[in-house]
Amino acid sequence: MLEIFTRLADYICYQVLELGVNTSLGESLHFFIEDTTKIFVLVMCMIYAIAIVRASLDLEVVRRYLHNRPAWFGYSLASFFGAITPFCSCSSIPMFLGFTSAQIPAGVTLSFLITSPLINEVAVVLLGSLLGWKFTIVYIIAGLTVGALGGFIFNVLGADNQLQPLARGITKESLNDNVSVVSLTLHQRHLFAKQEVAQILGRIWKWIFIGVGAGAALHGFVPASWIASHLGDKSWWSVPMASLLGIPLYSNATGMIPIVETLLDKGLPVGTALTLMMSTVGASFPEFILLKQVLKPRLLLWLFIYFLIAFTSIGYLMNALF
Repeated sequence: MLEIFTRLADYICYQVLELGVNTSLGESLHFFIEDTTKIFVLVMCMIYAIAIVRASLDLEVVRRYLHNRPAWFGYSLASFFGAITPFCSCSSIPMFLGFTSAQIPAGVTLSFLITSPLINEVAVVLLGSLLGWKFTIVYIIAGLTVGALGGFIFNVLGADNQLQPLARGITKESLNDNVSVVSLTLHQRHLFAKQEVAQILGRIWKWIFIGVGAGAALHGFVPASWIASHLGDKSWWSVPMASLLGIPLYSNATGMIPIVETLLDKGLPVGTALTLMMSTVGASFPEFILLKQVLKPRLLLWLFIYFLIAFTSIGYLMNALF
C-alpha cells in the first residue's frame, strides 16, 4: 500500500516536472511529496480507526488490563508493537496521538514512539544482508531495549503530566454523557471518529508541512564524503557527534541504510554509522516539530537528551563488539 505514495512522487517529480532521478532537488522534492501524502493519509486512517475502537470499547477495561500486569509488560509490548509497524518517526505520531487520546499511559505510548522508526521488517532484511544477522539481532535487541527503557524512565519522570491538551484526548464520558460506549450506534461511532480526525488534523496539518519540508530540504544533500572524512578517525567524540549530526536530517530506516552502506565503504566505523542512522530516523528535527504539538517543552527536552545518550551508548557498544 505504501508504494502508492512512492509512485505518486515518482510521477510528479520525474514525469510531470522532469527532474533528474539522482539530483539533490529531485530527491528532496520526491521525499517531500511522498512523506506528506503518506503522513496525511496515515493520520486520517489511524485516528479514525482508533477513534472507532475508543467509541466501541470500555477503555477502563484496557487500562485495568495494563494496570494488573507488571510494569515491564506494557513497555515491552508497546516497544514490540513499534518494531513491527513500518512507520518513520513522523508517521508514527498519529498512532501516538491515538494511544494518548485513548488514555493509555504516556510512558507506554512513548515506548512505541521510540521503537517504531528504529526497526521495521524491510530495514531488518537490508541490515541482515549488509552487515550479517549477528549484527542485526544485536541491533534489534538494542532498539527494543531503548524503547522499553525509555518508556519506563519517562513514566518515572511523570510524562503523563507533560502532555499538551491535544494529546490528552477525550475521556469516555464525553463520548455520550451518561450512555455506555458499547450502546453507541455505528453511525454515532462514525460521527465521533470523523470529529476526531477533523479536530486533530486541523491542529497539526501545518506542522506536517513544516516538519517534512525541513527534512526534505536536507534529505537530498546528505554529505556522505564529509561525514566519513570527519567522523571516520575513531575518536571518542565521533559517536556523539554522529548522534547530533543526524538530528537535522530526516529519513526512515530503509532510506538510510544505503547511506550507511556508502559511509561504511568510505571507512566509517559501524557503530558510528549506526548512531547516525538511529539519530536521523528516530530523533529528527521534523519529528520534534510535530511532537511540539503533543508534548510540553520539558518532556521534549527529556526525550532529546534520552535519544542522544541512548544512541551514543549503542554506537560505542557496536564499535566495541564489531
